[in-house]
Amino acid sequence: MAEIRIVDVVDSDSFGLIPVCADPRFDHRTCDYWEDADRGSKASRPSWLAPHAPPPQSPPSLTDNPFAPPLRAESENPFATTTRASLPPEFADDDLYVTPMENPFALATHRERPLREGVPRKLALLDRGRGVFGSYAKVLLADGLPAAYCQFGPLSAYPRAGRLRELYPQLPEAPLPGVITCIATTADARSQGFARALVDSVVSDLAQRGFAAIEAYPDLTQGENETSGARPAFWQLLGFHVAVHDDRYPVMRRDL
Repeated sequence: MAEIRIVDVVDSDSFGLIPVCADPRFDHRTCDYWEDADRGSKASRPSWLAPHAPPPQSPPSLTDNPFAPPLRAESENPFATTTRASLPPEFADDDLYVTPMENPFALATHRERPLREGVPRKLALLDRGRGVFGSYAKVLLADGLPAAYCQFGPLSAYPRAGRLRELYPQLPEAPLPGVITCIATTADARSQGFARALVDSVVSDLAQRGFAAIEAYPDLTQGENETSGARPAFWQLLGFHVAVHDDRYPVMRRDL
């Protein structure tokens, strides 16, 4: 029996544990298919694995000029839902990296700042909501080797899932689900229960974060190695039911 350990993807070291896809055309480490509903892709893009360079040094501000008039303090809008503060230039125009603004009326808590500088694009995507929501991905290690990968999070983090749900008005609007967008096992580790063990961990995690339901979105138009959502039978073994019967894009749901 293999020794199993499950690791949250929260830094460069854990990001490096994400296993390769069974089909070399695709790569979990460069996939933005679920995050970008219009242009996202599952393709292998090796150039995206290179860390982004830190932003260039900003020019001196007016505060450095002793002859400049004093600047008026600008207060942030406490009712705004998103912020682009401190985004590096390479992310500044990318809506994928916008993270929720902290609630000024909530109890003060320490929130870790998302990784944005000097990391691969996908790691920045996985980490963008950690300070508010928590991790967005986990890796299962079997005897120390990466065997399975799972990506998940709030529905708001994955616009393609939200767009897919819009096709099915019969899906409940409340409670909004947490979503599992990707579950994959390496070719050598299949049929050993690793994917099920990893999803069990993710379900437990999402329940602790306050979600009352979870959804997954199989794609029956693609081969097993080309899709990230597994097959309906896999989800049914884990207590999910078919919330939408569709020959191409069924929806699996589990109420917690």
